[in-house]
Amino acid sequence: MTRVAYQGIPGANSEIALWQHFGDAVETYPCQEIIHLFEVLQRNEVEFSLLPVENALAGSVSGAYELLLDHDVRIQAEVILHVHHALLANHGTALEDVREVRSHPQALMQCERFLKRNGLNPVGWYDTAGAAKHLAEEPAPGVAVIASTVAGELYELDLLAKQIEDEPFNYTRFLLLGHGDPEPSEYNKTSIVFATRHRPAALYECLGEFAKRDLNLTKLESRPRRNRPWEPLFYLDFEGHWQEPRCQELLTQLLQLTSFVKMLGSYPAVKSSAVGM
Repeated sequence: MTRVAYQGIPGANSEIALWQHFGDAVETYPCQEIIHLFEVLQRNEVEFSLLPVENALAGSVSGAYELLLDHDVRIQAEVILHVHHALLANHGTALEDVREVRSHPQALMQCERFLKRNGLNPVGWYDTAGAAKHLAEEPAPGVAVIASTVAGELYELDLLAKQIEDEPFNYTRFLLLGHGDPEPSEYNKTSIVFATRHRPAALYECLGEFAKRDLNLTKLESRPRRNRPWEPLFYLDFEGHWQEPRCQELLTQLLQLTSFVKMLGSYPAVKSSAVGM
């Protein structure tokens, strides 16, 4: 059975994303911190690790892209999870009894209108599933949590309300990490990181190489370069696989235009239409 690491505890959205991708034929391996996803993969304790990289509402996950740059791993696949939040509480608690709601700050933010409408006080917690587990172990009157319905079932909490997120467009993007290069599929993306030379129009020239070859960009983000203040790194995803001739030409040209390029992987990806984007 395939063993895959994820960040969080049982019932976390990352674990749900693993089941979505692999089905039941997977052994999940919880990790406390994101850095541990890379450590257990490099020690070959798992075959893959699932890294959360961005949320459609909250943006990029802090530190995820820097860890991709620092470690010798390859992206194997893209996984996109439609995240739904539920209000959970101890047995016998009714919605009108609740005064305090615990969850990860992002989950609280994504349910802000629901909380205000019901006069509920948000309290930040380190993790959604962690908040559910803690409430199950230490019941508290007038307290509920926001987590997945899976976490509610796992920790035997009552479901007070489901799909309480303010916006239906709540997707989290994950990257499946491993060793080696996956085979091309029907639809592929390639992820790279590069640094431009310090001169006018440097980024313009790099991006022009994609336009010349009709390669569509799906992501472009600048991040600080830690060893060189005020010099950014550019993380970029584009449609296509590195084995395609035009993609090989592009990468060859970028090597000439930039101060460095690192390919993070070419991998099977999810089409935007498949997630309602």
